[in-house]
Amino acid sequence: MAGIFDQAIVNQVQQANDIVDLISEHVSLKKKGREMVGLCPFHDDHRPSMYVNTTKQIFKCFACGAGGGVFTFVQMRENLTFPQAIRRLADRAGIKLKETKTKDAKPKTDDVDPNELARVNAWAAKYFQQNLYDTGKGKHTRDYIAERKITPESVKIWQLGLAVTQNDLLRAAKAKNISTKLLQHAGLVATQAGSIADKFVNRLMFPINDVTGRVIGFGGRTLDDAPAKYINSPTTALFNKSSSLYGLQHARHRIVSSGTAVVVEGYTDCIMAHQTGCTNVVAALGTSFTTGQARILRRYAKQVALLFDSDTAGIEAANRALEVCVSQRIDIKLASVPKGKDPCDFLLTAGKKAFEKLIDGAVDVFNFKWNRLIDSFGSGDTLIDHKAALEEFLQTIATAVWAGRVSAIDRGLIVNRLSKIIGLDTREINNELSKRTARVARTASYPDSTAPKNQKPQSTQPDTGRGLFATAQREVLEVLLNEPKLFDTAKRKITPGLFDVPILAQIAQILFQTLSTGTGLSLPEILAKAESVEAGSIIVELAQAGEQKGNFQSRLAGAIETIQRLQKQEKKSEIKPDQDQTGFLRRASQYSEKQNPHSVGMV
Repeated sequence: MAGIFDQAIVNQVQQANDIVDLISEHVSLKKKGREMVGLCPFHDDHRPSMYVNTTKQIFKCFACGAGGGVFTFVQMRENLTFPQAIRRLADRAGIKLKETKTKDAKPKTDDVDPNELARVNAWAAKYFQQNLYDTGKGKHTRDYIAERKITPESVKIWQLGLAVTQNDLLRAAKAKNISTKLLQHAGLVATQAGSIADKFVNRLMFPINDVTGRVIGFGGRTLDDAPAKYINSPTTALFNKSSSLYGLQHARHRIVSSGTAVVVEGYTDCIMAHQTGCTNVVAALGTSFTTGQARILRRYAKQVALLFDSDTAGIEAANRALEVCVSQRIDIKLASVPKGKDPCDFLLTAGKKAFEKLIDGAVDVFNFKWNRLIDSFGSGDTLIDHKAALEEFLQTIATAVWAGRVSAIDRGLIVNRLSKIIGLDTREINNELSKRTARVARTASYPDSTAPKNQKPQSTQPDTGRGLFATAQREVLEVLLNEPKLFDTAKRKITPGLFDVPILAQIAQILFQTLSTGTGLSLPEILAKAESVEAGSIIVELAQAGEQKGNFQSRLAGAIETIQRLQKQEKKSEIKPDQDQTGFLRRASQYSEKQNPHSVGMV
């Protein structure tokens, strides 16, 4: 049970959130038969292995085992507790929740609720917008925005705002009874010189949204001579810049329909692209393109085009991003704007068609790397520079070989061309390439160092027990999840108390309690009462296994018979012999039956 919420409102929240719509916000789904399929966001998935069933309102990954309903998905995706997931989906559906006090309600802990962070971020975003539109406070910033050719419509769409003088936000929050501790958790204030102060001061504010549109953090561009031109929110329970992309909530639909995602560096580059009609563009939050960002885009795009500034820093950033994309098996190309311009300037002067032509002419990753190598060997660089360029090229090819991006024929052609340039025998190059490929394979199995530090690792599938007794328990649950009409037969002979496997006992308690009301049963209804992620996954697994096996009545009879027989055998083993051997044998015989020892009692 949800504990602090009435079950009727929990069911209402569940029914208001269609599972396909929900998961489509995070993953590109395609129809396959009667189900939808996409890349699983809960493991490093390269072949679509997550299936979503519209009719049953469930999802199941056949690679990592993750599964459940809408609550389970949000719990796993956003690292929420069950009550937090209810609040999250209620907010999404516009349903107001009313908490009910229960005897079993747990006291509040010091853990911050991500939903609370989202609410305080939304409040801060609105406050920054009010500052921008204030006649006095915002005039200078509005003039600056106009100079950058960002239209008033774009300002509203992207919710641009203004952070003004020191502690302005802190005072406004106190007036609204917003706790300083919550502001700290959200990264809106920080300790400076021993006291709490605003994080963002005199900056043009760019709210950063997740794919569902929630404000998860902020970026701020200085409007004075502050040493840091741009700063971002720190890592919080909601935000980590290495696994976030600016503009994804606006770009994801076009990315899916076009198959291509364009990645730029800055906030204004992204805004200007959308303003001119190029709506499949996202920004890397001014940081190096990370593995986490690549994994997000892989769920939506078939191809990624990187468009970075043409200066040295921009080219090096693009070069690092190429390595990330190749390692993530993403089809990657690189485009660059003419020297002296950034994508925002190029869009303003050249327009949409020229921008699209630039993307269409993007260079393949191998051509880009090859050209860098040739340029290095053709220049007057030192031997050390040549060696560094060669190692960089070999590392890219090794990563691509491991990722399955280079065929045996292509590898042979690359090695032969390389042999002619550097003068090494092809066998030596192949040996070096094989060593590097093996190293890539080893390091690929290590944990991702760019993963959000606040994100807990996904739970492994819980133990559902071993042996005959555990198998019989699973059989009972599989049958009842598919044929609830047989509950009357089951309840006369067994109770949830007989289930000794913890996760199965938890599910049995929910199942028996629901069926005892006599109102029928649906899989979503059971999932709405399963608070743990593990229970949700196992319920889906049991339901699917039971459906495939069929033969419900005879399987239930066999499972119940097995449970009863094993229970009697256990009681028999607990009987202590006494001085009266006749009495002992008489009691023992009460728990003995003539049975076929070769029959386990289940179909």
